[in-house]
Amino acid sequence: MPADERLGLDIKRAEQALITAKQAAVRPAGLTVPQYAALFALSDSPGISGAALARACLVTPQAMTVVLKNLEERGLVERSPHPWHRNVLETRLTSAGRAALEAADERAVLIERAIAAEFSAEERAALRALLARCVEAIARATPES
Repeated sequence: MPADERLGLDIKRAEQALITAKQAAVRPAGLTVPQYAALFALSDSPGISGAALARACLVTPQAMTVVLKNLEERGLVERSPHPWHRNVLETRLTSAGRAALEAADERAVLIERAIAAEFSAEERAALRALLARCVEAIARATPES
């Protein structure tokens, strides 16, 4: 397949541009992109488990364990045993975590707005549908482990 027909590089270029911009946006708040993503997900789902948070942030449970450890050490999240399932730790934002998230999101949302402004509502819906088809095609082409 000729290089000019391969879409993977274009998708990777867009992903890298987004990650680089988000890293610069959240850095002044003292966060990394994975930490920002975790705080953002926690703001919508207080008490979520680490495993569920990893799924929400599209990272491995092991990677999320490291992120949560760092956030907890900095006082941005607190973890406590679930009332009924003692093996499960519930994770919640602290007031410091909420403040860090708000500071980071104030800058990160500018990137999201800039992307959205490039497209009409119909184009945004089409882009989401096309990207979802890419994910489905990749899943079909990936050999089972």
